[in-house]
Amino acid sequence: MTDEQHQPPDKTSPEFTYDESDGLAAKETPTSEPLGTDKKTDSKPKSENIWVELIKTLGIAAVLALGLRQFVVEARYIPSGSMEPTLHGCEDCWDADRVIVNKLSYKFSGPKRGDIIVFEPTEELKRQGYTEAFIKRTIGLPGEKIAIENGRVYINNRPLEEKYLSKEVQTSTKDCHLPNPTNSAQAFLAQPQTIPPNNYLVMGDNRFNSYDGRCWGFVPKDYIVGQAVLRFWPLNRLGGLDK
Repeated sequence: MTDEQHQPPDKTSPEFTYDESDGLAAKETPTSEPLGTDKKTDSKPKSENIWVELIKTLGIAAVLALGLRQFVVEARYIPSGSMEPTLHGCEDCWDADRVIVNKLSYKFSGPKRGDIIVFEPTEELKRQGYTEAFIKRTIGLPGEKIAIENGRVYINNRPLEEKYLSKEVQTSTKDCHLPNPTNSAQAFLAQPQTIPPNNYLVMGDNRFNSYDGRCWGFVPKDYIVGQAVLRFWPLNRLGGLDK
């Protein structure tokens, strides 16, 4: 062998590094990429990625909207005139009032007198064939004795002041148009009644044209959807609801 074959490796050569700990030469490793990087290029066009992100965003928004409607708030329109003049309503007309219903209002407490509430048909109303939700005003609370006398509502033998009613309005059970009336049929409040626990008496503000608790009875708390808190349509009537 020649001297060149036995010549020690050149430590200054870029192909070698020198480990001072053991004196051995090690082949230089190529420079590593930092962790978390990926040099692979995305083969999908940018326009396709934009559409994917848009669909994801819309999907999340839809889920949130459904969640809000199911558990927090929902919008309702007023289909009849039973709450006139407080709420204007008519079937399939563009200027019917639309309200926001707070579904959390009564999770930990019951309605207060004067609250306007939305509720599902009670068992009695279902028996009569009703399927759509009602909107009425809370008049009587659990444990109270309710009576109608001389055109006014009496609670525990005292007349109820109802500032939301027009002065000429009188309350009577004669306005109840009972379904399939018979000679023995009479309105629920034809006689004084005491409201059971967790039940409420509701009436429409338009006493001459409202089929309400005077006629068919009380509303259990479990049937209440929530409290109508805001009118958002039409815009010229935007605002809170009177008590």
